[in-house]
Amino acid sequence: MNKSIKKSNSNKRQKDSWIKRFLFFRFFKKSGLRGRIVHRVILYFVVVIFIFCVLLLNYSISSIDKKNINVLVDVPTGSSFLEVTEKLNQAGLIKHRIFFYSLAMIKNARRHICAGEYEINTFLTPAAMIDKLIRGEVKEHKVLIPEDFSMQEIAACLDSEKLINKEIFFELARDKDFLQSLNIKAGSIEGYLFPDTYYFNRSMNTRQIMKRMVNRFWEKVTPEMTKKAQDMGFNTNQFITFASMIGKESGDNAEKPMIAAVFHNRLKKKMRLQSDPTAVYNLDNFDGKVLRSHLRRSSPYNTYLIKGLPPGPIANPGLDSLKAALNPASVNYIYFVSKNDGSHFFSASLSEHNKAINRYKNIKNKQIQILNDDSADEE
Repeated sequence: MNKSIKKSNSNKRQKDSWIKRFLFFRFFKKSGLRGRIVHRVILYFVVVIFIFCVLLLNYSISSIDKKNINVLVDVPTGSSFLEVTEKLNQAGLIKHRIFFYSLAMIKNARRHICAGEYEINTFLTPAAMIDKLIRGEVKEHKVLIPEDFSMQEIAACLDSEKLINKEIFFELARDKDFLQSLNIKAGSIEGYLFPDTYYFNRSMNTRQIMKRMVNRFWEKVTPEMTKKAQDMGFNTNQFITFASMIGKESGDNAEKPMIAAVFHNRLKKKMRLQSDPTAVYNLDNFDGKVLRSHLRRSSPYNTYLIKGLPPGPIANPGLDSLKAALNPASVNYIYFVSKNDGSHFFSASLSEHNKAINRYKNIKNKQIQILNDDSADEE
């Protein structure tokens, strides 16, 4: 009986051994099959990723468009990456979104695109475009502010370029706190917006633009100049007012010290300055021709009626006018009259001045008559 049991156990062990061998064989057979499948899947993804990387590289270094045209894109402050992408897409600057998104992620651009107005040439590569947006290389607008423009004229100039809000401009122009922050001890910003060539961008607000212009003023008007003005009896605002009158009277830099001398001499003699530009300052719809009625106009700036300097500047003078105010010519002239060619004739006496008026008035009348005769001949 024991032999029978032993034999049975032996058979059972042999059977279990064969089962284990069979299962072991099947496991490795399946494992090999799985391994080959996994290997193929990995190889497939490697190939796909490789192809994608090649295409992405090609996309990143190829021009957006061969047309080589400039496209303006405005990125408002606070725009999300998706909003920026949509604006670029609408402007025709994104050909393949998947590649653009991937490139933006690689360059970590999602959170680093700067707001502003961009001028993007379609010959740029997508990589260069993204770099431009990250660096904030916004479009610069070149603006020339001529000498002796009033703040109204400067506002119109900046507004024509869509760089400022005119309403905010004029509010700030008389805002005491704003003026104090700019070291302006006057009731208005008139006279302190320095005439020059500027490069502004539309990401700048009205306050920033005005501040830059005033900062340029303080770069040009040195402490030595204001100290010299004080020694001559003028505070800073009076000094700027004086210079603004010189600038409005003449655009000829060579004769500005002569005009400064006339005004200085008249002040010393307690004579009214009688400067035509002061009579028409802030006059609506002024066409450029000063009339007798203008000289009788009731205005705190009209130096035909008031004594001394106006209460503030009548324009924004350039450096030559500012220097002339501090360095008048050593002459005894107290009158000047236009010679109708951009220059002036200076006189030390009223009789000489009246003769000059008649002389240049007759010359002007003759010139007008010649022009009228020429027009009649042409007809």
